Amino acid sequence: MARRANAAPEPEDPHGVSVHLDEVLADRGMTLTELADRVGVTVVNLSVLKNGRAKAVRFSTLTRICRVLECQPGDILRVD
Repeated sequence: MARRANAAPEPEDPHGVSVHLDEVLADRGMTLTELADRVGVTVVNLSVLKNGRAKAVRFSTLTRICRVLECQPGDILRVD
């Protein structure tokens, strides 16, 4: 959808959710590639999530990530 000429640009982080997957991975001594293999998603998709560019995440994917990392969603996602 095209933006109107006088419309304000969309904010970079409109939802206020920050992703801390890199911290949890570092605590576990695990790489993003290893997590992707164990969760069954692509490294690219996990990278989009890790870098805060994801617009959504499936609960099934979040559940698999949490099971592999032995953590809770709140360890990965925080509302600023």
